[in-house]
Amino acid sequence: MAPIERGERMGKLTGKVAVVTGASKGIGAGIAKAFGREGASVVVNYASDKAGAERVAKEIESAGGKALVVGASVAKVSDIETLFAEVKQHFGKIDVLVNNAGVFGPTPLEDLTEAEYDRQFNTNVKGLLFTTKSALPLFGESGGSVINISSVVAKGTFPGISVYGGTKGAVDTITGVLSKELGAKKIRVNAINPGLIVTEGTDAAGYTGGNSEFEKMVLAGTPLGRLGQTSDVADVAVFLASDDSRWVSGSTLDVAGGNR
Repeated sequence: MAPIERGERMGKLTGKVAVVTGASKGIGAGIAKAFGREGASVVVNYASDKAGAERVAKEIESAGGKALVVGASVAKVSDIETLFAEVKQHFGKIDVLVNNAGVFGPTPLEDLTEAEYDRQFNTNVKGLLFTTKSALPLFGESGGSVINISSVVAKGTFPGISVYGGTKGAVDTITGVLSKELGAKKIRVNAINPGLIVTEGTDAAGYTGGNSEFEKMVLAGTPLGRLGQTSDVADVAVFLASDDSRWVSGSTLDVAGGNR
């Protein structure tokens, strides 16, 4: 760890290297920027939105942090290997991995295609597993933290999301399994299960904003009476990435204002 200069704020993640997949927008961008504010060097990964990833990196750097932008689709193992080759070259290690990259598409069973099934499982499940596998050699003897972004729908049953809900159910199971597999390496593995979070994606899809009936339905079932913001998830991610959560592993934490 580099020495801290006199007067420099010591963040919760100072000296740590964090990789955040799917960080060009939404929850991933919020987590990446929060990590940067807490002193981490952040690898901002993107699959297609290079401009968005560069904006996130610029914001981190403008606040005095360090960021590296790396394009790679976690749905492709060859891209994952390229991602971590870049991380190794620039930083030589990682301390935190956030498996945030994910895709969503509500699909009733009668409209389901093999291509749609593969699209969601390849990113949301295969991508998470092989990203974590590729990250392992870069964790040091002191271990670190893997944070999987799941969803409250992993525990819910809603029409039209059999595939997406299935991927997130798999994420929760994988989180528990890997917490036991990787514990001996001092690597903690946890999942964050957000409810409806306001992002560019939810606005574009019509789930939030305007007079969305879906938004009204979610609000009616949320005891805390508002929609989630990316900062709500990012603050929990900072906790799980930091030493404050040193005795937390194998957990799935709902971040949904009490909505289940």
